[in-house]
Amino acid sequence: MSKPIAILVEDMYQVLEVWYPVLRLKEDGIETKLIGTGSKTSYGSKEGYPAKADCSIGQVSAKDFDGVIIPGGFAPDFLRRYEKVIAFVRQMHDDGKIVAAICHGGWLLVSADIIRGRKVTCFFAIKDDLKAAGGNYMDQEVVVDKNIITSRKPEDLTAFVKEIINKVKGDR
Repeated sequence: MSKPIAILVEDMYQVLEVWYPVLRLKEDGIETKLIGTGSKTSYGSKEGYPAKADCSIGQVSAKDFDGVIIPGGFAPDFLRRYEKVIAFVRQMHDDGKIVAAICHGGWLLVSADIIRGRKVTCFFAIKDDLKAAGGNYMDQEVVVDKNIITSRKPEDLTAFVKEIINKVKGDR
């Protein structure tokens, strides 16, 4: 029996990078849960579109999920301010579960200190941050290195979510 995929949300999230994975995973019978920081229950996208969290980071454990998706926008800058969020992502990684980040989501991978020596991609504006954290930056629509899946921008979502689905279905 598979467990849900956590999708982290905070204010200023990139709307497509949250809702496209939610809908595509649902189409494939994969449950998702929106996990907020606990600062409130609903978070606004960069355009103000609300995402109501199913629960807060303080109410969950890595053992409750098969993976985590970290969307971009400016939300990752808020997410990485919460030690519980960083610890959750690090534990997901350490447990060998899916850790998927797109766009600025790579900032949270840096804060979790899990990309040293790993192949990754991200939005080009933060590539130096990932390199400084020991990541091997590649300018590709999607990069898969063991349990870490990364993509650059919303235009890469099709390839990004396809790899997440492949990994979930391959791990069943």
